[in-house]
Amino acid sequence: MTTLDREEVRAPQGAHEAAGPRPLPLRVAAPLAVAAGLALLVAFPPYGVWPLAPVGVALLAAAAHRRRLRAGAGLGFLTGLALFAPLLEWTNLHTGALPWILLSLLQAGYLALLGAATAWVSPLVDRHRAAWPLLTGVLWVGQEALRDRTPFGGFPWGRLAFSQDTSPLLRLAALGGAPLVTCAVALAGGLLVTAAWRDWRRPAGHWRPVAGLAAALAALLAAGSAVPVGVRGGGDTVTVAIVQGNVPRLGLDFNAQRQAVLNNHVDATLRLAQQVTAGTQRRPDLVVWPENSSDIDPLRNPDAADRISQAADAIGAPILIGAVLLGPDAGQVRNAGLVWRPGTGPDLWQLYVKRHPVPFAEYVPLRKIARMVSDQVDRVRADFVPGAAPGVLNAGAVTLGDVICFEVAYDGLVRDTVTGGGQLLVVQTNNATFDEAEARQQLAMVRLRAVEHGRAALMASTVGVSGFVSPDGRVDGATGFNTAAVVVRQLQLGHGRTTATRAGVWPEVALAALAVAALAGAAVLRRRREVTPG
Repeated sequence: MTTLDREEVRAPQGAHEAAGPRPLPLRVAAPLAVAAGLALLVAFPPYGVWPLAPVGVALLAAAAHRRRLRAGAGLGFLTGLALFAPLLEWTNLHTGALPWILLSLLQAGYLALLGAATAWVSPLVDRHRAAWPLLTGVLWVGQEALRDRTPFGGFPWGRLAFSQDTSPLLRLAALGGAPLVTCAVALAGGLLVTAAWRDWRRPAGHWRPVAGLAAALAALLAAGSAVPVGVRGGGDTVTVAIVQGNVPRLGLDFNAQRQAVLNNHVDATLRLAQQVTAGTQRRPDLVVWPENSSDIDPLRNPDAADRISQAADAIGAPILIGAVLLGPDAGQVRNAGLVWRPGTGPDLWQLYVKRHPVPFAEYVPLRKIARMVSDQVDRVRADFVPGAAPGVLNAGAVTLGDVICFEVAYDGLVRDTVTGGGQLLVVQTNNATFDEAEARQQLAMVRLRAVEHGRAALMASTVGVSGFVSPDGRVDGATGFNTAAVVVRQLQLGHGRTTATRAGVWPEVALAALAVAALAGAAVLRRRREVTPG
C-alpha cells in the first residue's frame, strides 16, 4: 500500500459518513482524475456534450477529496493534462510540438492548484456537507480568475463557461458573465459529487438526500433556462455582410500570401456588389472583413489602399478591415481594425488597435530567455504593440464593439466596448494557422458574449468559422472551414445594459473572495484539529 493510499483526514466527531474518513484509493482516484479531464474536454466544441462538464468537475472533486496537498495537486495536474493537451492541440499544427507542450503544462498547473485547494478544504466539506457544491463552484471561479490573468495577461481558453454554448446555463451569463456560468457548472458538479459520495449499500431511506440533490440540480438548470435574454433596449436594424475571403493555403506562411488574401476579400466584396446591383442581395450598411485581411499596410501601400477603396466604392458601404499596420516605431507593428469608407477611404478616427497581443505569438516577452527554450520565437520578427483604447468604432449606421481574435476570451476587453457605446459586437479573427476545432471553440465564446451583453454579435474569420449570433446565443449563417463565403444578415441593434454589463468584474470578485474565505476557513479548522487532543 502506498503512502497516498494510507493518507487520511479525520472526520469530525459524531459524523456518520458511510464512506469513512479515508480518501478514495489512489488506484481509483488517478483514473478518475484522467476521466475528469476527458469529460471536460468532450464538453467543449467541436464535441459540445455540455452535460459532461459538471461530470468532470465532480470526478476531480471526488478524486482530490481528503487527500494530502501534494496528492491533490498531482491529481489536478492529471486532469489538466487530459483536458488541455487535446483541447489545445491546434497550437502545434504549424509551430511544432514544443509550444503546445509548454502551454498545456502551464494550463494544467492551474488545475494542479485547484486539486490542492480541493484537498485543502476537505475538512470543511466533512463538517458541512451541504457546503460542498458551493465550495466546488467558488474554487473553480478562483482558479479561472488566476489563470485568466497570469502570466503575461493570462490565457482564458478552456473556461468552464465556454463549454456551455448550447446549455440552459448559458443564459446565466446575462446576470454575471462567464464567472457566474462557470460557478453554476461547478456547482452542478458539486451537487453530483455530494450525491455520489456515500455508501450505496445502506437502506432505501438513504436515497432521500440523493433525491433532494437531484431536485437542486434540476432547479439550477431550470433557473438558467428562466433568465430572460435578448436585445437590451432594441433599436434600429442594420444589414451587415461578413466576407470570408479564405487563404490560398493554411499555415504560418499566410503572411507570404498576403497579396492573395487581400485580393480574395476584395474580389468577394466586388461579387457581392454585383449581386446588390442585380437586386439579388440586400445592400449592406456595413461589410466586415476579418483579422489579417490586409497584412499589407494600406496606410503606407498605395496599391493595397486602391484595392480596398475599389471594394468600398463598389459596395457603397463602410468596410471594417483587419489590417497589420507598421509602427509606431521601427521594428513594431499593430494589429488593427480600421473603418474604410466609400469615397473617402480610411477613417483614422475609427481605428482600433488590439489591446491584448498574444505573448510568444504576436510579441515575445523575455526574448533572450525564450530563445534558449526554442528558436521558434524568432518567427516573430517584429513585436505587435498594444493599443490603449477600447474598440468602439463609428461605422455610420452602427457603432461597433470590436475585439480581435483571442480578445473575445477576456471579459473586460469585450465589456469595455459595450459600456463605450457598442451596439453590435464584432470579433475579427484569423484561424488560418489553426483548425476548425479552434474556430468552433472561439465561436462558443462569441455566443456567451452575445448573451452576456444583450447584443447581436458576429465572428468574421479569414477561413472560417464565421457567423452571426443573436442575443439569445443562437448562431445563424455559420460558414464552413477553409472555404470562401459571404453571409448577409439583418440585425437589431442593442442599446441597454444587462445586469452582467452593469456588474462588470464584481461577480467574479465576490465569488473569488468566497474561495479565499473557504481556504482560510479550512486553515482555521485544520489548526484547531492539530491542537485538539485525540
